[in-house]
Amino acid sequence: MSTQTLDTASLESYLREALPEFSGTLSAEKFAGGQSNPTFLLSDGERRWVLRRKPPGELLASAHAVDREYRVLKALRDTDVPVAKTYLLCEDDGVIGSMFYLMEYLEGRVFWDPKLPEIDSKNERAAMYEEMNRVLAALHSVDPEAVGLGDFGRPGNYFERQVNRWTKQYRASETEHSAAMEALIAWLPENMPEDDGQVSLVHGDFRLDNLMFHATEPRIIGVLDWELSTLGHPLADLSYQVMAWQLPDTEGIRGLAGVDRKALGLPSDEEYIQRYCEGTGRTGIENWNFYLVFCFFRLAAILQGVKKRALIGTASSAEAEARGAMVEPLAELGLRYLNDA
Repeated sequence: MSTQTLDTASLESYLREALPEFSGTLSAEKFAGGQSNPTFLLSDGERRWVLRRKPPGELLASAHAVDREYRVLKALRDTDVPVAKTYLLCEDDGVIGSMFYLMEYLEGRVFWDPKLPEIDSKNERAAMYEEMNRVLAALHSVDPEAVGLGDFGRPGNYFERQVNRWTKQYRASETEHSAAMEALIAWLPENMPEDDGQVSLVHGDFRLDNLMFHATEPRIIGVLDWELSTLGHPLADLSYQVMAWQLPDTEGIRGLAGVDRKALGLPSDEEYIQRYCEGTGRTGIENWNFYLVFCFFRLAAILQGVKKRALIGTASSAEAEARGAMVEPLAELGLRYLNDA
């Protein structure tokens, strides 16, 4: 079964038994994007849902954890973190060929360009960045034990675990030698900050296009794509979001490097970090460049997996090969911050 299609006959039969509100005839349409877990809009003619599935075929160990996505969405439902309502998790591969879950379809806006060219008002752009900051602080303020996620991650130094994990994932999907990646892999363990014991729920891919805004208001109604979520260090999410803004403002990348942020109403890195510190009760952040270097390395390792899946034919997007080509440029950017650290 292709990642682009669903066995709608089998799925319809399953949903008639598992989803009481389902009736009519099932239709399915794949959403654009989504490099990891294929995502579909389902409809029975009256109601709509979103289905997220594991890709079929041979997969890297621990990747495509849709069951973890489902669990965290369900746990966050009654918190200050806006998430879609969940309906069911199907672990039976026999239905459509891989595990999947169903959640509500949210009607809103998703933006892909951090410059927010679709928004005319500087004040509204500023409000949207403030809202992103607020939601990130709210996520890191959730007590994992209180929402049933006390066992959602492993104990110990989060960054040490993550460097080990993504080094292994990178090795498993390596397609050619990268001197830049080898330099990052060597540097990160040697420059690891001492574990400060901070633990929170982290999203793992907190960025603009994984946030759905209200149709007319600068308000987030849903944080999307929780596949990489775990218990870890909150600075991983903050540095990942800020890291993405260091990318060049070129076609296909959409970063903020060289952009006059003030003219657009967007905060500087320093202003955004300060607002986050205020929202989470921090007085400041030490070793900031380590976190940026880590994020460049981690994203490069993730995209190396996308590249490998494109080569073996299991990637879920036609853009997978192009994204895989970003591995080396990302590693090179990481080296720049490594040299400044």
